Amino acid sequence: MTVTSLLCFPYAGAGASVYQPWQRVAPPDLEILPVQLPGREKRFVEEPYRRMDQAVDGLLDEVLELVAGRDRVALFGHSMGAVLAYEMAGRLAQAAGVRLAHLFVSGSPDPWSGRDHTAADLPDDEFVARVEEFAGYTHPALADPDMRELLLPTLRADVELHEGYRPGGDKRLDVPVTALRGADDTLVAASALAGWDRVTSAGFASLTVAGGHMYLADDPAELLALVRRRLAGA
Repeated sequence: MTVTSLLCFPYAGAGASVYQPWQRVAPPDLEILPVQLPGREKRFVEEPYRRMDQAVDGLLDEVLELVAGRDRVALFGHSMGAVLAYEMAGRLAQAAGVRLAHLFVSGSPDPWSGRDHTAADLPDDEFVARVEEFAGYTHPALADPDMRELLLPTLRADVELHEGYRPGGDKRLDVPVTALRGADDTLVAASALAGWDRVTSAGFASLTVAGGHMYLADDPAELLALVRRRLAGA
């Protein structure tokens, strides 16, 4: 049995734990490998990344260690994690011994589009409101003043990284790419996924699934079944 190791990159403000439910329901031929960014959870005391190049450079050795000896590797990222997964896929495609199989980008317009409205430079209250507007949900911890004080620096760093990101070029990946969004996502329109076809020379699909912007938390088993079908070329 060939096992695909799925590197999973979180959205802004989130840690690797958002993918723990996936580990519990993943089929035997799909290994979930969440990538932990600094500034949260077990890496809370570390300084978060504020630039994409800094993030990819900083995470590369850890990611290479995670996938060493694996049968084949795919990447999944949601929102900020989508562009991070895309940039990391470019690095892994050049790494010896890594069999790169697929890139899944979720809840994100293509790297060249960006957002009409930004949040990084707003005062705290406006920043939180704008981020909640982007995410389509309210994080309960941000309503607690003490928790908000702890979480805001990392969340601001993530948003700065995402909003400041510009792709370094338009070289295409030689791996298939699947772009995903929730049918009720009011933040990322179906048309916003189309531009992701520019990142690959090996096949592209744009798919809409049930749910809103944060659909990936609704039914992990169904989403992973879709991932398996795409990995099989269906």
